[in-house]
Amino acid sequence: MTRRDQPVAANAAGGDSTLVTALYQEHRGALFGHVLRLTGGDQQWAEDVVQETLFRAWRNADKLDDAPGLLRAWLFTVARRIVIDGRRSKGARPPETEAGPLEMVAVPDGTDKALSAMVVAEALRSLSPEHREAILQTYLKDRTVNEAAEVLGVPPGTVKSRVYYALRALRRALQDRGMTT
Repeated sequence: MTRRDQPVAANAAGGDSTLVTALYQEHRGALFGHVLRLTGGDQQWAEDVVQETLFRAWRNADKLDDAPGLLRAWLFTVARRIVIDGRRSKGARPPETEAGPLEMVAVPDGTDKALSAMVVAEALRSLSPEHREAILQTYLKDRTVNEAAEVLGVPPGTVKSRVYYALRALRRALQDRGMTT
């Protein structure tokens, strides 16, 4: 414990831990209470500030004035400045955040659509040329049965029949490839 008749520098000469122990025992309660108010009740931060304050006192032991009122004022001032520096550094960088719901939302990238198109194209290639051409004219080129019949050079009934059997074959081909219809 710091003796009032001995200067702080003399306690520092007595050993590294002697000064810190003496300052801690004599000023911890008042210093911690003061810092706790400055930190808004954050006990962990207050403990860190008290520790840093005592460390700075130990580093500057030869410069400290051993008058009890001045020493305590110095400790309080150093602690207040540490808290201010802490607040400034927190304000200077963006706040840390956890993974929010937006980071977990699936973003459509077109991959599924591209894969589906590849599977459908492969299934279309598995059809006979007549069935594939009937599907192409009626569904992909959006022609009526009569228009498709005219382009293909076959009767409209034949186009209807080819489209019917082509759709059945296409459905089976897609099911075989794992696509549900």
